[in-house]
Amino acid sequence: MVSGTIENANFDGENVIYFRETGNFANGIVPLLKNPSADYLPEAFTVEFDAYFKKGKYSNYYVFFYDAKNKSQKRIKDGFISLYVNSAKYAYTGTEKRLENTKFANKNMESSCWRHIAISFNQRAMKVYLDDTRLLNIPNITDNLTGITLSVNHANQDNSQFIKNIRIAKGAVPLYDKVLTDGKFVTTGIKFDVNKATLKPESMGTINYVVKMMQDNPDWRFSVEGHTDSDGNDATNQTLSEKRTEAVCAELVKLGIAADRLTAKGWGESKPMTANDTPEGKAQNRRVEFIKM
Repeated sequence: MVSGTIENANFDGENVIYFRETGNFANGIVPLLKNPSADYLPEAFTVEFDAYFKKGKYSNYYVFFYDAKNKSQKRIKDGFISLYVNSAKYAYTGTEKRLENTKFANKNMESSCWRHIAISFNQRAMKVYLDDTRLLNIPNITDNLTGITLSVNHANQDNSQFIKNIRIAKGAVPLYDKVLTDGKFVTTGIKFDVNKATLKPESMGTINYVVKMMQDNPDWRFSVEGHTDSDGNDATNQTLSEKRTEAVCAELVKLGIAADRLTAKGWGESKPMTANDTPEGKAQNRRVEFIKM
């Protein structure tokens, strides 16, 4: 943590990071690393997390591309991303350069919601996704992106600003390219109610992305395969994973994808991506894979 009051908390039955007070939008949290003073962002990387937006409250989240705690910069030198419930913006402090996209400006905010954020960077471009819909495609970024700081806009207890499922990974490959290169893509962006096969509203970004991809490639067929963490017993998790993938396939069919282009399969907890000994590990293991057939 850089400054302010930011803590681990439990919200709606899930582990979250709670921004109680920041005071300054450049304050926030940074990764805990063995050598934080080094430039730890590779030439290509992806940052993902889920952000909570409370009904009737103005909230926005920031991703700065330097480490505010361990670097020597006194102010933000490099470009940063501002994220809102309906839009994303790339900007520089103290300059006029600004790129904005308000594609979701008409999003219904009658209820609070989670949005899935993904930022993909390589030497050619930075791409920003909101619920797996690309909002920004920024070419030819020449800034020295050295680290990560996550923050919010003057947090207070009434705003209820939470993030969860944070992931920073080497590589910046869009889902479409993953299908072409790996024959599949893996997502944790499809969410379900706890111990149920009921899709959460924030899942629709990923599902709509799959629909668009399959509409653009009418010869593609997918095996939709679900995985759980290790909570609960084996038999229950096996059944749960099967019902969840069936629910995903049913939603895709409802949105116009032919049923014969999809098969559903559940693996329960039998194929973890990582250990189930941390909340972050369990979140990674609760995933849906789309394997091209």
